[in-house]
Amino acid sequence: MPSPNPESKENKWAKRLGPVGTVAILLAKAKTVLLFLLKFKFLLSFVAFMGIYWAAFGMKFGIGFAVLILLHEMGHFIDIKRRGLPAEMPVFLPGLGAFVRWQAMGVPIETRAAVSLAGPLAGFFVALLCAALWWQTGNPLWGALARVGAVLNLLNLIPVWVLDGGQAVLALSKAERAILLAASLGLWLALGENMFLLVALGAGYQVFFGGHFPAQPSRPTMVYYLAVMTALGVIIRLMPGRGLGVN
Repeated sequence: MPSPNPESKENKWAKRLGPVGTVAILLAKAKTVLLFLLKFKFLLSFVAFMGIYWAAFGMKFGIGFAVLILLHEMGHFIDIKRRGLPAEMPVFLPGLGAFVRWQAMGVPIETRAAVSLAGPLAGFFVALLCAALWWQTGNPLWGALARVGAVLNLLNLIPVWVLDGGQAVLALSKAERAILLAASLGLWLALGENMFLLVALGAGYQVFFGGHFPAQPSRPTMVYYLAVMTALGVIIRLMPGRGLGVN
């Protein structure tokens, strides 16, 4: 008959230290569980994020909406990683949004601007794919996702500090910010989408009150900014309805 298992080290320490030892063991186990959860914070936060919109808008639209946000954030993440910079997988804040944590200290301002614009660029390609699926199938779900995705990414281009546009505009000179203002107003007139007025308001603020202008202009950043903004505006203009309420 095999002898019983030897007493574990944890039990020995628990006996020696009494209640204090038991508490210490529980804390050590809790720390292990916490570290395990932190490793999967991307997945756990995404599931919680998706659940909020599933409950609010139904399964199909809720999942699609969450994936739109995921792919926007992955645009940032992939652009950072391809430059050889450290970055963490996106973390989602249910009901609020998401972010990618990365080390931007010492990174040139043009690179930071490009990383900021990579999210809306990815969002444009996803919205374009949804628009193509809507065109092929006639399924209103795809049209809704295309419009909402384009709207969210265009709103992210408003040049205020908390949004992607607020980071990208830091690389633009005063003259380039004025061009952004003029382009936003031009797109508003051409496409009839009032969201461009919000971009124009932000750009106007950056021209007259923003300050912190870079020593050199950045034409690539300006072209990048205007191209993504225009492309998103075209998708919004072509998609039907307001893109909500699809189950």
